[in-house]
Order: sequence, then structure tokens, then C-alpha cells
Amino acid sequence: MIKNQMMKLSGISLLVMLMFSTITLAQAQNKKGTELKIKTSAQCGMCKDRIEKAMAYEKGVFESDLNLEDKTLTLRYNPKKTSPEKIRKALNDVGYDADDTKADQKAYSKLPDCCKKPEDRHQHGEGCSHDKH
Repeated sequence: MIKNQMMKLSGISLLVMLMFSTITLAQAQNKKGTELKIKTSAQCGMCKDRIEKAMAYEKGVFESDLNLEDKTLTLRYNPKKTSPEKIRKALNDVGYDADDTKADQKAYSKLPDCCKKPEDRHQHGEGCSHDKH
């Protein structure tokens, strides 16, 4: 009888350990998230700071990095909490194009000249004093 109880206890312990490891594995995979790459209209280091800060506040986005050389934003997000469309809209709302979606004009007009597309810059304001190229 004691041997039978020990077997049941061992079985329960094994089951609890298996459940715990499954939950831990699922959480670890969830933190990786889904990768998304978005082509932006970013121009300078100020753009990089502005975009990465905006993504830090975006629900479901874990990590973001803007490569200024190719103007590509790479991020990881939780698809249960947000979507590529919502992320692109958030970029548009900050004043930047995101893939084929255009920047919100009101937000774009508030960007410093150095953050605007070259064809939209004022003749006298092409430089960016805070540039981090």
C-alpha cells in the first residue's frame, strides 16, 4: 500500500513538473515574438530616436531597431496584442511613411526639416543639428 501511494505521488510530481516546464517554454517562445520589417521614410538620428520611442509605447511591441542606412525598422511584437497594420498606423501617426502607407500629414508637418523627405525640405533648413548618421 505504501508502495502504491509512493507511485501515485511520483506520478503527480512528474505531471506538475511537466506542466511547469511547458508553461515556461510557452512564455519563453512568447517573448521572442514575431519579427516584422517595415520600410520607413526616416532620414536621420532624430527620426531613429522618435520612431523607436514611439514603438516602445506601442502595445504588444517588445523591441524595435531602425537601420538608418536602409531606413528599415525591424521589430518584434506579440501578434495577440497588435498587428502589422496597427504598427504601420502608429508609424504614420508619428509622421512617417510605413511601407505603402503614408504619413499622417499633420504629424509630418510638425517634424523638423531634417526629418522630412529631401524633396519636402526647405531650401534653408537641410541640415540637422542633432543628426546621428
